[in-house]
Amino acid sequence: MTEAAAVSAVRILIVDDHVVVRAGLRALLEGEPGFDVIDETGDGEKAVLLADRHRPDVVLMDLRLTNGDAAADADMGGIAATRRITAAVPGVNVVVLTSYGTRGDVVRAMEAGARGYVLKAGPPEELFRAVRAAAAGGMGLAPEATAHLVGGTMGTGPVLSERELEVIGLLARGHSNRAIATTLHLAEATVKTHLVRIYRKLGTENRAGTVSEAVRRGLLEIGG
Repeated sequence: MTEAAAVSAVRILIVDDHVVVRAGLRALLEGEPGFDVIDETGDGEKAVLLADRHRPDVVLMDLRLTNGDAAADADMGGIAATRRITAAVPGVNVVVLTSYGTRGDVVRAMEAGARGYVLKAGPPEELFRAVRAAAAGGMGLAPEATAHLVGGTMGTGPVLSERELEVIGLLARGHSNRAIATTLHLAEATVKTHLVRIYRKLGTENRAGTVSEAVRRGLLEIGG
């Protein structure tokens, strides 16, 4: 790797309590141009320390992290580690990686501060896209996390049109305005108009915040 490439590479910390999974992720990520795996661990407490020490661009976090404690709540291991990292280490973005895909998992991950959610069974391109989106300050969700869009909010709140929900779904998958326009066969100006309306309805100011708020409100829902 050249010096220039090393400077621009996305620096990644892998956190997963399965050694074989970590090895596979490292090989996969290091084989993709622009990625640099700087360290790995299977322990949540150590993950927080390593994140603070290395200040990676992205922490790839196993959702069901158990920290090696058989009595630990497997649901909360990765969530707790994510919450601590995002609260204590500014500038470090967490992408959750899991074998599961429930709406509750996504909501907990987003509320803990995660900037992405990827299923382990998904294609490598989804992982790469989510990591790049998070490193750039955006939000990267796997297609499974946006496959089922519901037509209203949880409880009371603004009602979004079907087209606006489609736009949010594509935002969550990391699409640019141009890509959204192409997918939905719209002009880019029309996409921008939809975004302005969506921001106003949800009370958000940017793309990442909009996706996070949409997940919180139940506008984006995981498929079974």
